[in-house]
Amino acid sequence: MTPLEKVQTLPIWRGAVRVKPLGGGITNVNFVAEDDAQKVVVRIGDDIPLHQILRFNELSASRAAHAAGVSPAVIHHAPGVLVIDFIEGRTLRAADFADAAMLDQALDLVARAHRDIPQYLRGPAMVFWVFHVLRDYAATLRDAGSGYAVMLADLLAQAVRLETAVGQIDLVFGHNDLLPANFLHDGTRMWLVDWDYAGFNTPLFDLGGLAANNALSDAQEARMLASYYNRTPDAGLWRKYKAMKAAAALRETLWSMVSEIYSEIDFDYAAYTAQNLSTYQAAFAAFENA
Repeated sequence: MTPLEKVQTLPIWRGAVRVKPLGGGITNVNFVAEDDAQKVVVRIGDDIPLHQILRFNELSASRAAHAAGVSPAVIHHAPGVLVIDFIEGRTLRAADFADAAMLDQALDLVARAHRDIPQYLRGPAMVFWVFHVLRDYAATLRDAGSGYAVMLADLLAQAVRLETAVGQIDLVFGHNDLLPANFLHDGTRMWLVDWDYAGFNTPLFDLGGLAANNALSDAQEARMLASYYNRTPDAGLWRKYKAMKAAAALRETLWSMVSEIYSEIDFDYAAYTAQNLSTYQAAFAAFENA
């Protein structure tokens, strides 16, 4: 059964269903579907062990995120299918976060997710530790004979330095994939979607990912850290943050390298790898110079 056929045959429809592809997904196949009673987003995707995506975790995180008031409601689920309420609004772009008010909304949303989602989370919970993910991706690339394998020894040696610099952490419930496309704005408020990688983590990973994925300036990063921690960041916090920001960019790079081999989605992963490798190299240089 094709993804479209899966959507059309869901048991939730009242009357004729109208389905349109929803572009932008680089992990799942997504659709907007509307019947006589509702308009929803349907996400089609099975477990992806290569990326440590387990759909039971996405479902429980999505439900808890809605209960915490940061994400749309889950309408229906089935194996390989997640249906969520449609938000009338727009997907954000990296340029949107140059606006101070927009960045403040994003930071408030992320902080609420970190603080409130554990109060509603049910069942087994995942941990997302980026340095484990990096080691696992590197092994996957070596096993596949990737052309990037020649780079891995140096990248993993750098990752060891980053992990050492991060040291002890505070633990929150992280989104762990703060790409601009995972933020929606309905004209009044912001929403956070796509909980594929959700799990307990240091808040520095989400903050570093937000900065790396959205090209935040040095001044914005200082404002972000001061806002999140309610204090002026000292040298120790800056070093931990810069280490985790580099690790977040390296994770996105290796994710794309693996996706170049295994993903069947029509997307230019090679260009995405090059873009994120450049982001990582800049972030690692900033860490070394901190």
